[in-house]
Amino acid sequence: MSDKPDPERVQKRADSLTTEEQEAGSDDPFAQAEEILAESDARTDDRVSPPGKPVEHGHSDDNVDDLPN
Repeated sequence: MSDKPDPERVQKRADSLTTEEQEAGSDDPFAQAEEILAESDARTDDRVSPPGKPVEHGHSDDNVDDLPN
């Protein structure tokens, strides 16, 4: 896994656990939030294109033609 997420970001996530996460209970909401964010970051960093559906990385102005005057 990658580096640990920013502590301020983790605290915000710990303070806003979902209803399901709260009902499941946690001895350490901060550690739970840290793991949730670390896994999410890892999935984002390791993201690959699904078969047959490439992920495009473009800019909004790549597809905009100059408007006529």
